[in-house]
Amino acid sequence: MSQAETVPRRPRPLWSLGLLRNEIAVTFRRWRTLALLAVLAGVPVLVGVAVRIESGGGGGGGGGGGPAFLSQVTHNGLFLVFASLAVTLPFFLPMAVGVLAGDAIAGEAHGGTLRYLLVAPAGRTRLLLVKYATTLTFCLVATLVVALSALVTGALLFPLGEVTLLSGTSISFGEGLLRALAIAGAVALSLVGVAAVGLFVSTLTSSGIAAMATTVGLLITVQILDTIPQLAAVQPYLFPHYWLSFADLLRDPVYWDQLQQNAGLQAVYALVFGSAAWARFTSRDITA
Repeated sequence: MSQAETVPRRPRPLWSLGLLRNEIAVTFRRWRTLALLAVLAGVPVLVGVAVRIESGGGGGGGGGGGPAFLSQVTHNGLFLVFASLAVTLPFFLPMAVGVLAGDAIAGEAHGGTLRYLLVAPAGRTRLLLVKYATTLTFCLVATLVVALSALVTGALLFPLGEVTLLSGTSISFGEGLLRALAIAGAVALSLVGVAAVGLFVSTLTSSGIAAMATTVGLLITVQILDTIPQLAAVQPYLFPHYWLSFADLLRDPVYWDQLQQNAGLQAVYALVFGSAAWARFTSRDITA
């Protein structure tokens, strides 16, 4: 028996840091990705300028959560971070993630590069994991781009100082920055479910445009369903239902209930649709 026959074959690992680095680099060099980030960065600027023009001679009163953060922006520019995340989360951020996730596999198939990626020692499971990890990286980067753009715009257009929380207590500006960072993390976590759904859709077709359109269409449909009172019984199971729970990080003490429910719901969507994407992709006949 030859030496080659006696040496056992090493199993192919499911993860490759080099492959992930390459995929992230390629993704963030694409003009489409840069355009999406530019649009996201522009939203806080437009919101800040609009609030500045409207406030003209004075600011509005305080408000509660979500877009009502806008009423606090004129008193403290840091609130532009919270307001911008609240404005972009329902549509702009998930739409950008849906476009990237929907094109992850379908775009490679349409471009004729999917077979090459699988012939190179990637393997279907590892390639799918790398694509999902890259999409999650985009979720975090996109959220931080919105937050950073809002912070810079808020600092230029409005005063900065102590932050008055929704519970009425005040914290220092430094602690407010830490809470803003935590909120950005919570918003990025809220996009995990959308990324998994988009990746699953991407395994169903070889058309990147069709996958992106389907993912964005599903996003809009679910958002509409989440606003219909007659569907209150099923709404807690829809992935966008707890998205604005990040406002609870601006309370003292922090209300963790809905934040934890949101994290658990996103994990369920990632598990279910990630498994569905794996089952579809590993059994799919790759012809392109």
